[in-house]
Amino acid sequence: MNSIAVCFVCLGNICRSPSAEAVMRDRVERAKLADRILIDSAGTGDWHIGAPPDERAQKAAKKRGYDLSTLRGRQVAAADFARFDLFIVMDDANAAALTAVCPPEYRDKIRLLMEFATRDDERVVVDPYFGGEEGFEKVLDQCEDACEGLLKALRAQLSA
Repeated sequence: MNSIAVCFVCLGNICRSPSAEAVMRDRVERAKLADRILIDSAGTGDWHIGAPPDERAQKAAKKRGYDLSTLRGRQVAAADFARFDLFIVMDDANAAALTAVCPPEYRDKIRLLMEFATRDDERVVVDPYFGGEEGFEKVLDQCEDACEGLLKALRAQLSA
């Protein structure tokens, strides 16, 4: 049975990527594909290694039924490039940072999350870290939309 490993990536791995990870885990579990789609998240930076997600991200997620409390920040490691089939990145700056450290043979694995959105036509998931609570709600809106599209794409890949 084939499987797919997906890593969501943002800058510090405490706001956007853990939110996307939780949303995608929920979608994958509901679709009964948790045994075939591995989900993780990481950051391009090392500032928050071992730290829990931002309290504002946790609060916004909890209101929607997502639990971020067990997640901890980590930085993308060299071994991740071979381990994951897809790196789903939140913005262009993190795509560039990831591409810069990614071996050339794995660069086609890097995609923007919002490429999979079906309702929101924004290109990136804007970092809510320096803003208010509404930014974390917007991140979840974008993640919910794009993760639906991503799940559809992954289902097609698993069926192929």
